[in-house]
Amino acid sequence: MGRTTMTLLAASVRARMRVPRLAWPAVVEFRHVTKTYARTHTHALRNVDFKIDKGEFVYITGHSGAGKSTLLALVLRRTLPTEGLVAIAGQDLARLREGQLPLLRRRIGMVFQDHRLLPKMSAADNLTFALRATGVRGSLDQKALNALRLVGLAHKRKAYPIELSLGEQQRVAIARALVTNPPLLLCDEPTGNLDPDTSWEILELLNDVNIKGTTVIVATHSRDLVDAMKHRTLVLRNGELVRDDDRGGYSL
Repeated sequence: MGRTTMTLLAASVRARMRVPRLAWPAVVEFRHVTKTYARTHTHALRNVDFKIDKGEFVYITGHSGAGKSTLLALVLRRTLPTEGLVAIAGQDLARLREGQLPLLRRRIGMVFQDHRLLPKMSAADNLTFALRATGVRGSLDQKALNALRLVGLAHKRKAYPIELSLGEQQRVAIARALVTNPPLLLCDEPTGNLDPDTSWEILELLNDVNIKGTTVIVATHSRDLVDAMKHRTLVLRNGELVRDDDRGGYSL
């Protein structure tokens, strides 16, 4: 990992400082959720049941095809469950009207494996574009600068994606996800394209975001990161939730 044992131990201890499980409503709840793709007769998820409370940091792990991306798509309401209930802060997503979706997605930040920054816009402009797209008003430039400052890149606000390293590009993507101050941050393989040291830096950044109060869900297959900075871990296998471990650690 390129870090000393003491650093890893300190990070692991800090990572355990999570808010204890709370009563309903959870930030995210899956209640006996099954997702079937009829055309391919594929059961992406089978009877998945869990709650994630405010302030938690949770890993979603599993082999490719285990259902991680489908789970995140359900939280974003990009698709609906075939059976069961998916709720955000107590709200059944299946009951949301189309006009309510922008407000939902404004309250959920999303970070992808490929940063998906707009190449012809500067770092700051990528953030202000996201603010306009979600209907946020006020001083957009200041909001963008504050988010870039949070990830340590205020000095790169005028840089274009091609002028940034891969790690810096991913930091800008995290800033874009956080610029609307969402209470929930979803990350889909956020370190998949990064070297080990840069991956560690991104994970430390996500942990800092969590410590400040944001609920963080990270879908990953990185054994090193899950074991180095332990948090509650959900393990999917062939669409089924086979493990929910508060102690964390990588195991498939």
